[in-house]
Amino acid sequence: MALANVWMLVAAVAVVLIALTVGLILGLRRGDRVRGGDAARVARAERLRALPTFRRALARRAVALSGILALGALTAVVAGVVAARPMSAQTIQPVNTSRDIMLCLDVSGSMTEVDVEVLTVFDELLDGFEGERIGLTIFNSSPVQIFPLTDDYDFIREHLASMTESFDYVDQIPEHWVGTLNGDGASLIGDGLAACTMGFDRPDDERSRSVIFATDNEVNGASIVTLEEAAAYAASKDVRVFALNPVQGKDADVSAELSAAAEATGGAAFGLRDTTTVADIVAQVQEQEATELRGEAQVVWTDTPNLWIVLLSVGLLGLVVVLWRVRL
Repeated sequence: MALANVWMLVAAVAVVLIALTVGLILGLRRGDRVRGGDAARVARAERLRALPTFRRALARRAVALSGILALGALTAVVAGVVAARPMSAQTIQPVNTSRDIMLCLDVSGSMTEVDVEVLTVFDELLDGFEGERIGLTIFNSSPVQIFPLTDDYDFIREHLASMTESFDYVDQIPEHWVGTLNGDGASLIGDGLAACTMGFDRPDDERSRSVIFATDNEVNGASIVTLEEAAAYAASKDVRVFALNPVQGKDADVSAELSAAAEATGGAAFGLRDTTTVADIVAQVQEQEATELRGEAQVVWTDTPNLWIVLLSVGLLGLVVVLWRVRL
């Protein structure tokens, strides 16, 4: 047991000791006065004191007063313990049973007109998830992680809203430009998908991992890895890719390449504006079993005054009963 306010117990003990000391001093002084002749004289008092009944009554009185003194001191100390807030420590290890999802957004110029729609879809996806850890990575000629995997959905929505506002710019540098133009070319989707796949933590844990990948697949420049190589890398890490295609039904070659890459990982491709896209993605993500993610052990301190409150109540009740019996 630990005490949050040890000084309260120290103060209670000090009060008890001071009270005992004062009582002892007053008692000794009273005894001196009695022996000095200040007390009222009673004839033949020594014969009264010699009576067995008187001795028994005097002994009972002394025991009762001693009991009152001990019970009062003990009750005061217990009250000090209660006031000092007794606490107990408990070691817990948080367990989060969920899945990991990385939102991956192409912010190249060709996606500008649809990125706000994509972010709206991302926000709608949050309504279908409960407890899943979600991260966001954007890319153009270079990838940037906006936030890592987290289950703080208010935090996620705040950043999605901020990203959405960045597309409504005039002459300031928008948020989605920062860090995404550090390479040659544009819309390097192979590099973007590979970076998103690398955004998952705890690689040794077997968890459900998914990338929701939004791009129009219009590559401009030479990327470090191709879309096929990035998909193969994702598959090797047991990461499923779900592609959001804004040009679904318009460019057959682009759509086929995205679908092939997503399906190679065990995922699928969806049209951005299909009415069942959000529901279908949520359903397929949740097909995989959620697994436990154990956090770091934490020591939690909680107030545990119940026993001491019971002892205090018993002590006070006992003190009242004894005082009533002794007629003090």
